[in-house]
Amino acid sequence: MGTTKLTARALNRATLARQLLLNRAELDVPTAIRHIVALQAQHPASPYIALWNRLSPFDPTTLDAALTDHRLVRATLMRITVHTVHADDYTPFREAMEPTLRGSRLGDPRFRASGLTAADVDAFLPPLLDHADRTVRTAAELRTWLEDHLGYATTPDTGAHRMLRHYAPLWHAPTGGPWSFDTRQSYVAASPRPSLTDPDAAAEGLRTLIRRYLQGFGPATIADMAQFALIPQRRIKAALAAMPEELETLQATDTGQTLYDIPGAPRPLEDTPAPPRLMAMWDSTLLAYADRGRLLPPEYRKYVTRMNGDVLPTLLVDGHVAGIWRPQADSIEATAFHPLPTETWNALTEEATALHAFLTTRSDPTPYRRYDHWWTKPLPTTSETRLLPTD
Repeated sequence: MGTTKLTARALNRATLARQLLLNRAELDVPTAIRHIVALQAQHPASPYIALWNRLSPFDPTTLDAALTDHRLVRATLMRITVHTVHADDYTPFREAMEPTLRGSRLGDPRFRASGLTAADVDAFLPPLLDHADRTVRTAAELRTWLEDHLGYATTPDTGAHRMLRHYAPLWHAPTGGPWSFDTRQSYVAASPRPSLTDPDAAAEGLRTLIRRYLQGFGPATIADMAQFALIPQRRIKAALAAMPEELETLQATDTGQTLYDIPGAPRPLEDTPAPPRLMAMWDSTLLAYADRGRLLPPEYRKYVTRMNGDVLPTLLVDGHVAGIWRPQADSIEATAFHPLPTETWNALTEEATALHAFLTTRSDPTPYRRYDHWWTKPLPTTSETRLLPTD
C-alpha cells in the first residue's frame, strides 16, 4: 500500500480537529488541556480565551481551581516561553527541554555577566528548590535567598535572576484574578522534580513530547516538531529513530515532505466545515509549526506576528487567519484583511457577543489593551474594520 498523501487543507482540518476548533467539546478543563497538549500563556488571559474557543460549556472558575491546586501548571517550557500544561505532562516536557533551557538561560549574556557559572547553579539549585518546596515564594524572596546563600557581592542582577527563574523547575503560583496571574511573580518548586542531569531522562522525555505533540498538532514534519519546542532537529531525528513502530509516515502533497503522525489520530475530510473563531493572543496553533501557513496565510504573517514576537488575537475564518480583533469596553473591534461575506460577519458577531459577555463576567473586558499600539501600524489596504455589536 502506498504512502498516504495529505493536502494542505487536510492538514489544516487535522489541526482544527485535534485542537477542538471544529466543534466545541464537552470536556472538563484538565482533560481538555491534556487533549490540546499545551497553551502558550505569557498573557494570563489567553488560556482562558483559548479554552472559551474550544469548550462548551466553559466555566473559567474550573481553570482557576485547576491552576491553584496544580492539576494544571504554568511554567517555562517549549520555545523557552510560558505554557500551561497538565501536571502529568510537566515532568517529561521539562526533561525534554533541559538541554535547550540550560543552554539558552545559563548561556545568556545576562546570566554570564553575573559571574555565576552553570556549575554554581548545579550546586545551589537543590537547596533553592527545597526553599520553594510546597511553599510559595515571591521573586523578591528568591532573590533574598540567593543573597543569603551566595553573598551580596556575587548576587546576580535582575536580568540574571530572570534567567535563573526561567531555568529552574519552578511552577508559577497564582496571584489572583481575573486571570489567576498578574504582573506579580510567585513560584513553587515543581513536584515531582524533573531530572536535570540524566541524558536518558531527556531522551525519554523528548519521545513523550513528540507523542503528545503529534496527538495535539499532527501530522507534522521534523521541522515542525523542532519549531514547536525549539529543539534541534538532530535531537528530533534521534528520538524518531527510537520509536519507528509507534508512528505512521505520510506525505504532504504540496511540498512532498514526510509527515509523522499517531496511527488512528483524527484526520477529517478536507471539506469539513470550520466555524469562525476569535482566537486568543499567542494561540498555540499559530506557533506550533515551522510552516505557519497551515493556518496563517504567508501574506498576513507580518500583520499578525509583529517584529518583537507579539502574536495578535486573530479572526479564524474557514480554518485560516483572515484578520485580527481586539476587545473594546463595549464591543469587539474586528479587522478583516480581505472582504468577508455577510454570513461570515454575522457568525463573527455571534462569537463576539458571547466573548464580550465572557470577558465582562471576568471583570476585564479589555485584557489586551496594552497592545493597542499595534492597531496604529499599517494593515492590508484591503482591510475592513467593524465594531461588532455585543448586545
